[in-house]
Amino acid sequence: MPYCEVAKDQTTALYHHNDDHHNHKLNSSIRLFYKTYGRGPTKILLIIGLAGTHDSWGPQIKELTGTDSPNDEEAMTDESGGGCGGDGGGIEVCAFDNRGMGRSSVPVTKSEYTTKTMAKDSIALLDHLGWKKAHVFGHSMGAMIACKVAAMMPDRVLSLALLNVTGGGFECFPRLDRKTLSIAIRFLRAKTPEQRAAVDLDTHYTKEFLEEYIGPNTRRTILYQEYVKGISATGMQSNFGFDGQVHACWKHKMTQTEIEQIRTAGFLVSVIHGRDDVIAQICHARRLAEKLHPVARMVELHGGHLVSHERPEEVNRALIELMKASETKISPQDWTNLPNKNSGTGMPFSSTSTEQRSYMISILEKLQFFLFYVFELTLLKLVCDDPSFQLCFINLRFPWIAVFLRSPHTQYFSAILRMVYHYEGMT
Repeated sequence: MPYCEVAKDQTTALYHHNDDHHNHKLNSSIRLFYKTYGRGPTKILLIIGLAGTHDSWGPQIKELTGTDSPNDEEAMTDESGGGCGGDGGGIEVCAFDNRGMGRSSVPVTKSEYTTKTMAKDSIALLDHLGWKKAHVFGHSMGAMIACKVAAMMPDRVLSLALLNVTGGGFECFPRLDRKTLSIAIRFLRAKTPEQRAAVDLDTHYTKEFLEEYIGPNTRRTILYQEYVKGISATGMQSNFGFDGQVHACWKHKMTQTEIEQIRTAGFLVSVIHGRDDVIAQICHARRLAEKLHPVARMVELHGGHLVSHERPEEVNRALIELMKASETKISPQDWTNLPNKNSGTGMPFSSTSTEQRSYMISILEKLQFFLFYVFELTLLKLVCDDPSFQLCFINLRFPWIAVFLRSPHTQYFSAILRMVYHYEGMT
């Protein structure tokens, strides 16, 4: 099995490895499971999102390389410096499991999950493969990681594609409506591959897409079987991995310096998003694309969070256009389809003063906590009589449980609160 060893800052720590035995062991490094596909001098690094594995890039791998069969280990060993293959003009793609998911290592402490740390994982993988430069494509959390890679090592990025991306933090908060709340409750209840597959479909795709008939069956029926098979093969994501990756998304933030680093690095950016995404709202993707003007192009498609699967032909076309534009060195002004909102100011960003921006950030942070308060209040009221949700509350560590201590359910929530504090002490 191809693994990349990523050195840790500390010499020893406790890790959970997603191997065949699912046992705990001491290890001084992180192991990233990866696969490469295709041959050629053009290199592409694919970074998947939260709870996803390397094979989630299937439609893109097939289109970009012409195959969905991974390169065998012997052939990879024979290549020197990452190799360019023998065809002289092909594409080689690498897809991998992020830490906390699939067959990669699973750190047990949330502090070891940040988009910056995971960007270092990606850079270490590039070093391991011997790739000096690569096109970097990321989806959802993977797009956040890709942004960090581009800001940290801009000289190694040929182009940057950000699929269904947000700016992290409060922007990770999904659209608040009845459908989203229903999905959240079902997700918390999911304990089996079958239950998880059912909720994942509604999270990833639009209802219209799922209800289309392919022969005698709907897409929902077909995809459900594929999802159950895939989840059963890799196993349900561990609590350590899920909590850690959520922590990485929540803590993610692109500073103005990092944005400017990407804008001035000399490569082009494509921001691709599904208009009906209930997880990553498209307004946040537009805002990021506008910040990256003039090197960014915004591509809006009809689809949900997994637009790369729902609209694979359009997504693949956008990715290929990005690569061709980078190879032919199209100017940013000819590439972008976004208006220059800062023309005439002489500034790359809005002329809003630092004090005003700080004030706006403070307001957004307060709004963020208020939204979580409302969401958690609603969720708790809906499920407070369901004992099966006790473990869910513990795992999510709701900070607002104390609000309910004066309710008729005082003893119930007091017990949960004590369990939460005990759980926090253990981690």
